[in-house]
Amino acid sequence: MDSHKQLFIFLCYSLVLVHLSGLEVEASRHLKHHPSKELFIFGDSYVDAGNTPKSDLGPWKKPYGITFPGKPAGRFSDGRVLSDFIAKYLGLRSPIPHKFRNIVPKNYLKYGMNFAYGGTGVFDTSISGPNLTTQINSFNQLVQEHVYTQSDITKSIAYVSVAGNDYSHYLATNGSIQGFPSFIASVVKQTTTNLVQLQKLGFKRIVVGALQPLGCLPSATAQTSFRSCDNTSSDLVALHNNLLNQSVTKLNQDTNDHTTFAILDIFDSFTSVLNNPSSHNITERFKPCCFGVSSEYNCGSVDENNVKKYLVCENPESTFFWDRSHPTQAAWNAVYNDLKTKSLGQILY
Repeated sequence: MDSHKQLFIFLCYSLVLVHLSGLEVEASRHLKHHPSKELFIFGDSYVDAGNTPKSDLGPWKKPYGITFPGKPAGRFSDGRVLSDFIAKYLGLRSPIPHKFRNIVPKNYLKYGMNFAYGGTGVFDTSISGPNLTTQINSFNQLVQEHVYTQSDITKSIAYVSVAGNDYSHYLATNGSIQGFPSFIASVVKQTTTNLVQLQKLGFKRIVVGALQPLGCLPSATAQTSFRSCDNTSSDLVALHNNLLNQSVTKLNQDTNDHTTFAILDIFDSFTSVLNNPSSHNITERFKPCCFGVSSEYNCGSVDENNVKKYLVCENPESTFFWDRSHPTQAAWNAVYNDLKTKSLGQILY
């Protein structure tokens, strides 16, 4: 092996270890929950822990990762994201991103794996990343290669995030509000197909996230100077979540092999925190901490001379949103704490 290739592998390996180091310490505090389980993550940027390419603008660029691990590490936030907190609750180290599977110690794989890829959905979106079906197929390939056994899968939890990329892509390419209800039905139908796909692979506990209040994202609240949520999307989000609830209920009624499907109510916890932010030490509900100096720029944008075209707030821990679409680590922690007071224990048993 030549010296350049050795150096590249060493740097990648070192980055991954930094990427995970803080999570192992936190996970050790929660071993009382389910230390024998493994966690497999599928979906989008709300749970992606580093699968997107470093060439993409976003999670591998400054100032992403400034809170944890102190530099960009592939998460769409200033720090940890939802998948990290789910792993924390289960007493696990956060599952290694799929793309790092060949450069980490083999014992890292025993915690599960993260296949999520920012910007993707159940269908193909404008992001050239793997949709949900492709992610699940990637997991199945590892099963075929005997990286994971049926025993591993049976005792594991599969978490699926479908946070709205299909809908933003629909609006960008179609724009027909009239056709939205039928498209929402198709998204939920495909999500259901993917949940059944995971069941057939052997998972006995499959959890899917509800759709968050899209009208409260900074991309929507910008039209009111970040003062209030956009209520026009409320009915659409409600339809998605109602259809998803009906679908998951039917799956549980139809299954006869002890598989349990569950919904993690992200919508309810987002709403709860946003309606009472002070109880979580959050002072800014809607304005993102990191944003472009104009509408043509996003968080992390630079010009041809590498001059920053974005601004960052002084205290990310006091804001709910990090950029136009994603929560801060503080917000995810608040959502996680709200979930813990409600049904998290029953869902992630």
